Amino acid sequence: WIRERTGIAERRIGDSTTALAIEAGRHALERSPGPIDLVLVATITPDQTTPATASYVQDALGLQQCGAFDLNAACSGFVYGLVTARGLLATGLRRILLIGAETLSRITDWDDRRTAIIFADGAAAVVLEASDGPDNLLGFDLGSNGAEAGILRADLGGHLRMDGPAVFTQAVEAMVGSCTATLERAGVSPADVALVVPHQANARILEAGVDALGIARDRMSLVIERYGNTSAASVPLALAEAIERDRVHEGDLVLLVGFGAGMAWASALLRWQP
Repeated sequence: WIRERTGIAERRIGDSTTALAIEAGRHALERSPGPIDLVLVATITPDQTTPATASYVQDALGLQQCGAFDLNAACSGFVYGLVTARGLLATGLRRILLIGAETLSRITDWDDRRTAIIFADGAAAVVLEASDGPDNLLGFDLGSNGAEAGILRADLGGHLRMDGPAVFTQAVEAMVGSCTATLERAGVSPADVALVVPHQANARILEAGVDALGIARDRMSLVIERYGNTSAASVPLALAEAIERDRVHEGDLVLLVGFGAGMAWASALLRWQP
């Protein structure tokens, strides 16, 4: 019944958010070596209140003296981080290490059937680099409906609590509305999108979302079956899997979208440049 309701078959449990973030960052830098001007970590599960997880990542990877901070936008965090990084690159920074990392197992109540079947741990990272050519972020949309913040939350020192039906409705609306806004701002039709890389919340939510957008389901990177819902890590995990499977090619239009607690949402349309 878990797979039928959520699309999840297996998940991973990690040691700590910091350890996962360091490992993801190391892999990204092995693929794209060079100096880094800023480390940005999107997470809702830091191992400590302060300092930022990004500070520990900076030290572990030998990235001396560069900027480092964390960002909390829940399941939209990676896309919020992407848009934030793009703005900083426009001011003169050259290379930014952006990481999504979570250990949601630490704030999951394993006796709560509404949440225990969904959440998991994971991390993934990208290196974003300034370009002297055209801007490859063609459009984006950020938003939040704070009036609905209570339907998915984790109080300080507590566990995740979720109103499943309300989250389902809000998530589909947020996914469709944000993606539509981004595509309109970019002047792009849904038919032109080569790949959708969504937050891996629930397979039923994602299928309802792309159906409403008029995008074929086979043009979506869906990895929730193997990894579960990893919040800020899920979009970069799905992107990494798409790259590994050779589903993304130079010049492709790639639509990223996140939605979740807040109720926050974010989407961004990229012209892919490896």
